[in-house]
Amino acid sequence: MPAQTEIPCMLMRGGTSKGPFFKSSDLPSDPALRDRVLLAAMGSPDARQIDGLGGAHPLTSKVGIVAPGSLPGVDLDFLFAQLQPNKDTVDTTPNCGNMLAAVVPFALETGMAAVQGDRTTLRVLTLNTGMQCDITVDTRSGAVQYAGDARIDGAPGSAAPITINFLDTAGSVCAGLLPTGKVRDRISVALEGDQTWQLDITCIDNGMPLIILNAADADCTGYESVEQLNANAPLKARLEALRLQASVLMGLGDVSKKNYPKMTLIAPPREGGTLATRSFIPHLCHDAIGVLAAVTVATACVLRGSVCEGSAQIAASGDSCLVSVEHPSGEFSVDLGLDPDNPQNVTRAALLRTARLLMRGEVMVPSALWPGHP
Repeated sequence: MPAQTEIPCMLMRGGTSKGPFFKSSDLPSDPALRDRVLLAAMGSPDARQIDGLGGAHPLTSKVGIVAPGSLPGVDLDFLFAQLQPNKDTVDTTPNCGNMLAAVVPFALETGMAAVQGDRTTLRVLTLNTGMQCDITVDTRSGAVQYAGDARIDGAPGSAAPITINFLDTAGSVCAGLLPTGKVRDRISVALEGDQTWQLDITCIDNGMPLIILNAADADCTGYESVEQLNANAPLKARLEALRLQASVLMGLGDVSKKNYPKMTLIAPPREGGTLATRSFIPHLCHDAIGVLAAVTVATACVLRGSVCEGSAQIAASGDSCLVSVEHPSGEFSVDLGLDPDNPQNVTRAALLRTARLLMRGEVMVPSALWPGHP
């Protein structure tokens, strides 16, 4: 038996994230064994991930798994896996809207789906949460086009645009859009030394479970650099205490070993956008903001009574609202569709991403771990 098992994969950038993509059929069918294989492929647990493909950061410790659609009207099934450099966990509970941007290019590159013309639109089901979306890519000349003029903050240069139209994001992990039943909750958090921290939060899930709080309530401005926030150990300890307590209110139970809910500090915009954010994922500050976190924050901006009220500069018009979410490396625009009869009811969320194929080949894992398919 060979010392190592070859597993075909493509290393792809999706939005502001990066990781290997696999056909589901090329991985073990048993989820536990599959996860052990993914840990070996990425080199976790190890802070540097020196013995695998991981990039020593949560944004580059991600995996995409793609299969033909399993439901009528669905073209592709997508399973997202979040790994951590220094942990032996594989979390397939939440979605990742950035890696989602690379799903259709991967399917077209591997022949799993066919080009439809100058533009190819495929319906994708994210198995993590049951959410569906329509993804459109540029396929002029009969193949995926990666070069273009679209720019997204958090990724260098420009590329061909990829549009993602989310069809149903409310309650992706939680029981509903507002899992506590309220748009704003007053919470008292127990801290070390018999101290308590009282503040208002908005718990919301419109694609990604978030706990949103005003930066000032955490003794921050909301404009700090990523490095400053990541070096602020007392702040991170307070945010984790808040996360663990609020998660119970959200019906999520003990999330001490989960990558959700994410924590989002907000402040009034400084660069002409709608709202300034600093997003923790959940223990490190994001260099930008996740796609579905941006959708969820944007949704909170249009809800009367949320903690965003008073900070968000909203300019809704008729049945749509463009929300510009400022983050440490730029901004993220989310186009929300609103119910004309109830402007607080978000009916659609569309956004722009880019992706690129970086490498194709095989990743090697020890045969003693998995000899491969018979």
